[in-house]
Amino acid sequence: MHNLERRNQREYYLFLLPGLFVFMLFIVIPFMTNISISFTEWSGVGVPKFIGIANYAKAIHDKVFWISFKNNLLLIIAMTVVPTIVAMFLATLIFDVVSKHVGQRTANFFRAGFYLPQVITIVVSAYTWKWIFHPNWGAANWALKAVGLPAMNWLGDPKLAMYSIMIMMIWFQIGYPLVIFMAALQRIDPQLQESAAIDGANWWNVFVYITVPQIRAEIYVVVLTTMIDALKIFGPVYAMTMGGPGNATSVAGYFSFKNFFERGQVGYGSAVATILSAIILVVAIIFVSIQSKRERAAA
Repeated sequence: MHNLERRNQREYYLFLLPGLFVFMLFIVIPFMTNISISFTEWSGVGVPKFIGIANYAKAIHDKVFWISFKNNLLLIIAMTVVPTIVAMFLATLIFDVVSKHVGQRTANFFRAGFYLPQVITIVVSAYTWKWIFHPNWGAANWALKAVGLPAMNWLGDPKLAMYSIMIMMIWFQIGYPLVIFMAALQRIDPQLQESAAIDGANWWNVFVYITVPQIRAEIYVVVLTTMIDALKIFGPVYAMTMGGPGNATSVAGYFSFKNFFERGQVGYGSAVATILSAIILVVAIIFVSIQSKRERAAA
């Protein structure tokens, strides 16, 4: 019997081989190659020259690298903090108020409307917002002029460009956590909320002490995935500003791309990409560890 089970398990493992092959071919091998290149000086042509950790030392003392990393932190606010908080309130409002007092069809309409930007390709959304922020004929300045306010150079002013991208990303990102939170709200026992209401708890008390703790697992998933997206963001920056004006909107992903493909500093670009990958890996490990400890404590 045990021999039969072991044979069946070996047969199951065979079905994993195609996926494992693809994973090794497109993830592991390129990643290891990138790490090896990061220890070299290479223009992309000829033989790479091994220089040890010089590229990593250069990154530590590179002002533009730290500007790029700071902009990634700002995008964490725009893609993780703000959308998560806003989506929790919107999901609760749609679930508790709209669906119960207006109708489920209307609730579904709002849910689909908020999620619609996620269906659109991020680059298409970025180009659309680039038109909205155009200094001469963009919709944003048209709205400002309509209420008597001066026009702004949204993407051309170093003081405004990063915040303009953040506005676009908040709009784009809200639908993702909202859909997840609305699905999570459906598994909360209504008796918990009803009992709290009978005991005199208002909507805010129910939200803070019942709703949020009950959907904590989904909050962890949203925070982790959106934070990773914010750290590796590239498309919107490339489409809207190409890191400009100056380096005002440069992010780590674009900074790596620029060194790799435009400046011919392939080794340095690989080092920046490796540092970014290491940060993402550490963030993922921390979040997974915290979530695992909470699950074990609750079991």
